Amino acid sequence: MPDIFETIAHRRSIRRFSEKQIEEAHLQQIMQAGLYAPSAGGRQGVIFAVCQDKAVNKRLGRIKRANSHPHMATTTSYVSREQPSIADDAKITNAFYDAPTVITMFAPKDFLFSKEDCALAAENMMLAADALGIGSCYIGQGWEAFADPFGQEILKQWNVPTDRYAVMQLLLGYPREGDPHPTPKPRKEGRVIRIGGAAK
Repeated sequence: MPDIFETIAHRRSIRRFSEKQIEEAHLQQIMQAGLYAPSAGGRQGVIFAVCQDKAVNKRLGRIKRANSHPHMATTTSYVSREQPSIADDAKITNAFYDAPTVITMFAPKDFLFSKEDCALAAENMMLAADALGIGSCYIGQGWEAFADPFGQEILKQWNVPTDRYAVMQLLLGYPREGDPHPTPKPRKEGRVIRIGGAAK
């Protein structure tokens, strides 16, 4: 198992996936990482819907893409050259990038820290996935995937409580064979402000 600091530095957003489904044992480990994430007030209000139905994921990914209006990338401003996003390539029609496992996180509509709770769980899960050799990608504004009659019917089939909403999706899958591991963008300087202590 890699050192936690090595895992943090190694993790990248992956959008080009192998068709191979992730191993069940690895999925369970990733889910445990999410379930043990901090939550505001210890409420544990996030519900995780794990979908491995290829047709459903594709349909919801297309709905999400149709409802997304990203600022398209330019020659100087882009998300990733190696793992293009829908902002980089207008020809991408599935906002879930054909990931074999798509986890939607639902949280209370009336709770101030619902988004933060989902983000904390997602980070735990992405680090766990990277440590297991599994790629991941955080997809925000999760509600857009359910913004049509098909999506609403899926919510009923999944028995999602009506007081919850889809905050985000976490994509999981093995990176496509032959793809190099994405190169990190240079870290911007001047983002840490030190007050007192050893600061100079």
